[in-house]
Amino acid sequence: MFSQWDISKVAVSDPGLISYINLKQLALHTHGRKSAKQFEKSEMGVVERLINSIMRSCSGKKIGGKMIRHRFGCGKKTTAIRAVRDAFEEIEKKAKENPIQVLVRAIENAAPREETTRVKFGGITRHIAVDISPQRRIDFALRNIAVAALGKAYKSKKSRAQALAEEIIAAASDDNSSLAIQKKNEVERVAKGAR
Repeated sequence: MFSQWDISKVAVSDPGLISYINLKQLALHTHGRKSAKQFEKSEMGVVERLINSIMRSCSGKKIGGKMIRHRFGCGKKTTAIRAVRDAFEEIEKKAKENPIQVLVRAIENAAPREETTRVKFGGITRHIAVDISPQRRIDFALRNIAVAALGKAYKSKKSRAQALAEEIIAAASDDNSSLAIQKKNEVERVAKGAR
């Protein structure tokens, strides 16, 4: 990966996510070929999915107590690739470990196991707890890691790569300072209350 890290030794410990976290990636840019069919994005590499999550428009959203007012990284794939590569280098320095293994552990920790859905019974709407599919769990984790990193870097002295590295390390260690872990805990707490 980026001609620096070996992905052959990276292991996924969550049995539900093994077939959805793809580590056999040849290129970082599939040019949208994997987004045509419904479940084909599970064949896309997990690093490219992280890069695509970073290229998002957060205009008008409140993230980590900050209101983001402009399009922060929308459509700039090479900038996002550079930020992820720099974040991986910083993760390797801080964690002294393969950064892709740290990313996989962060995804496993930040992916919620259940959430709520609205069900209508005779005109009354209730929230009930449901299990989340593995594909949605990974989407949820990657989105929250990327949004938390963008929120930490917005109007801050930290670069996007530094904020992303801090968020991935915090999520990998299951630290409650990670916004992705906080969001996961909130979703699971609401689902537990709806049981």
